[in-house]
Amino acid sequence: MQRVRQLFPILLIAAIGGVASAEDVPLPRPRPAPDFVPFAESARPFFDPAELTTELSDCRKRLNEIAVVEPLPRLIGPGECGGSDMVRLRAVSLPDKSSIALMPPPDLRCRTAEGVAAWVRDEMAPKFSAIGPPLRSIENYDSYDCRGRNRVVGAQMSEHGKGNALDVRKFRLANGKTVDPTDVNVPKDFRVSMREAACSRFTTVLGPGSDGYHESHIHLDLAERRGGYRLCQWNVREPPPPPGPEVALTDVPLPQPRPQIPEQSADGGKKH
Repeated sequence: MQRVRQLFPILLIAAIGGVASAEDVPLPRPRPAPDFVPFAESARPFFDPAELTTELSDCRKRLNEIAVVEPLPRLIGPGECGGSDMVRLRAVSLPDKSSIALMPPPDLRCRTAEGVAAWVRDEMAPKFSAIGPPLRSIENYDSYDCRGRNRVVGAQMSEHGKGNALDVRKFRLANGKTVDPTDVNVPKDFRVSMREAACSRFTTVLGPGSDGYHESHIHLDLAERRGGYRLCQWNVREPPPPPGPEVALTDVPLPQPRPQIPEQSADGGKKH
């Protein structure tokens, strides 16, 4: 009887209006595709083979004289990502016919690749040859990458997203040793000369002390700014002071003993 009472309202509604089937329930409208995809969630731009041409730009003609490059199709990505006249910079050719490899080879706009090649060929290679074993390769920490500045989602487009920047981690010499431009143990005058050469060549140079994101590498780019404004933020730091001599516990003077205070008698007099 109780079961019938529970079902009665349901049976009454069904008899009056009928029960709606699942097919009669309208589905929510699909969300429209967003116009902007956050950099951290976006896929890398793809290559469009139709953009690859055998006709060389003036930049490519100059670059082929001083570097070993591989032409790339135009990079197309979300938002402002990508660029045209892109190349993969494999090595920089020196006047003596030797070469300096970039590992891994960075993907850059031709104009930026030309700036990097000239910087390595005309300035960095002679600097290393003047003090010891010649330069043989450069460690590429980052080049083309479709992302915001400092990998912050929603931040302004990084020059890396335009193929317009290169991050340098280390220089490798012919004897196998490496030189880190941010290492305080590298002679300071040599690091100062590296900074001066970079800041005279590129419009943006970021290193230790710039923004907290470039403590272990050097960022180089050719960003265009109003009035030709340039940014050179690379603190050439001093090495920490050497630790002082260890002090043995036996060398620490002990405090002098307290003077003995005479005892007082019950009547306030001093005991002798």
